[in-house]
Amino acid sequence: MLGIILSQATPAPDLGPSYREHKCSPLILTHSMLTTGRGSTFTINCTGFGQNGKYMTALDSVFERKAFRPAINFSIPTIVNISFTVSAILDVDEQLQLLSSFLWLEMVWDNPFISWNPEECEGISKISVATKNLWLPDIFITEFMDVDKTPKGLKAFISNEGRIRYKKPMKVVSICNLNIFYFPFDQQNCTLTFSSFLYTVEYISLGMENEVWEIAHTSQDIIQTHGEWELLGINKATPKKSVGTNLYDQIIFYVAIRRRPKFYIMNLLVPSSFLVTIDAFSFYLPAGSKDRAPFKITLLLGYNVFLLMMNDLLPASGTPLISVYFALCLSLMVLSLLETIFISYLLDLATTQPPPMPRWLHFLLLHCTSPRTCCPAVPQKRNTGLDHLPGMKEPMELVGKLPGPRETKLNGCPGSTRAQQEDKAQKQHLVSLWVQFSHMMDTLLFCLYLIFLATSIVTVIILWNT
Repeated sequence: MLGIILSQATPAPDLGPSYREHKCSPLILTHSMLTTGRGSTFTINCTGFGQNGKYMTALDSVFERKAFRPAINFSIPTIVNISFTVSAILDVDEQLQLLSSFLWLEMVWDNPFISWNPEECEGISKISVATKNLWLPDIFITEFMDVDKTPKGLKAFISNEGRIRYKKPMKVVSICNLNIFYFPFDQQNCTLTFSSFLYTVEYISLGMENEVWEIAHTSQDIIQTHGEWELLGINKATPKKSVGTNLYDQIIFYVAIRRRPKFYIMNLLVPSSFLVTIDAFSFYLPAGSKDRAPFKITLLLGYNVFLLMMNDLLPASGTPLISVYFALCLSLMVLSLLETIFISYLLDLATTQPPPMPRWLHFLLLHCTSPRTCCPAVPQKRNTGLDHLPGMKEPMELVGKLPGPRETKLNGCPGSTRAQQEDKAQKQHLVSLWVQFSHMMDTLLFCLYLIFLATSIVTVIILWNT
């Protein structure tokens, strides 16, 4: 093993005007063979050191052994301190479960073979060296799922005490277990695990260059993108990883991110809520109106077109809560259309041959129209409450006017007239019951719309604030 120690030497002989011009003291390079105890010294100068990026030729001996871990005693592990800064959150792929981010990774370790006195070389205490000339720790990210595209030809800084500081930019495409149920109010917790690929704990020990809260605050301050995601915080854990009989050191960083939901609220939730609200207020149209069913069909077609246009904004995998919301909205609109068709058919049938109302339905209608119950009340009037249905005709108009006494005398058939009068009165009563039933159906469905809209608004507010 080779050891290199730079120290001040005894006064050296005159090396010429060039040396005197640069005023740099000569250095002694001690080249020791630690295994045999033999050593030899020779004098070098640092002419031009610090000019045009030149470095001491004594470092060439260190560069030649870059394939070996820099350690005087191989039983002592090399401590590699790591830190990183998240400068951008580029993308989150819900279908492939991938997180794309941009990091500045920093690694710091000591090379015991490098040291010099800054006073002897123009006060320079730090130099930059191409990383191709140095031993680099093989630290990688376990979740990395792409080819490493780190630029070539990067440099590292070496201090006069032999501390090497290496920074490199990285576009990290890492696998992340995404939970999109609360989309677009979801928060994700992705992990970045730093570990050595080759060296076990006997050879490399990982440490922190900066505290985790400093990493989080720095990343939040300098993050460049203000797009869909924001950084909430970073935590860490330091468990050991066992692979067979080998034990590796690792540091796991938990990166918490949150989606900004404003874009999805304005483009998904608000238009959907408007369409459902319009469909709910369509119940104020008369039940027997011919415009009510076409109006609801138009709304239903418009809602389907809206879902097709906005489909690209939804996650391609999983079933988020917003998809359930859209399914419920569509179901309500379809149910409302079916109810309108049924009521129109029922009222049209009541004008010709009103069917008898089942006893259980009659009992339910009487129960719900009772003023002491909590069900939506139907006004109790002798005109059967048809004033709430402007498009409907009065029951007398639907079944025909009853004959008066004068008409009865002219007919000359009192028994026949009385039977017709009772028949028409029974039809009038049936029409009145079916009209009340249609009004009750509209009222219940309208209340269901209001409950659904109120629940949706409260849910959005809760999820947004938490």
